[in-house]
Amino acid sequence: MTNVVFSSYNFKVKEPDNKKVIFDIARKKWVALTPEEWVRQHILHYLIYDKKYPQSLIAVERGIELNGLQKRFDLVVFTNTGKPKMIIECKAPEEPLNEKVFEQIARYNLSLKVDYLWVTNGALNFVSRLTGGIQLLESVPDWPDFANQI
Repeated sequence: MTNVVFSSYNFKVKEPDNKKVIFDIARKKWVALTPEEWVRQHILHYLIYDKKYPQSLIAVERGIELNGLQKRFDLVVFTNTGKPKMIIECKAPEEPLNEKVFEQIARYNLSLKVDYLWVTNGALNFVSRLTGGIQLLESVPDWPDFANQI
């Protein structure tokens, strides 16, 4: 398992019409605050504020085509040249990180061909580097280290 310690982030949350929403700093809009979204926002803030990843190089919930089907990834980190470098699959805290989740992120990687895969439910984190095999990382690389591996 990969060690991830979240800081205390300054999330913007409100409750119009008795439905909680959170402001997504990447998409620059209010989105429904589901358990999965709570995890996604923690990962996004962790990358930007703790690991110093440039916000401009992180895509949130965008579509990709897989075998003629439209799918949506949670987060993808790109290099400075626009190449996908890491896929992050977020699940709600109560969801188990089972074989089905790892197969899902592996399918996304058939299209994106990244070097890093991260599966999380907020409490459990598995970050792997694909270097001829699968290397489970003890921690998420800081941006300078991550960027220098390009």
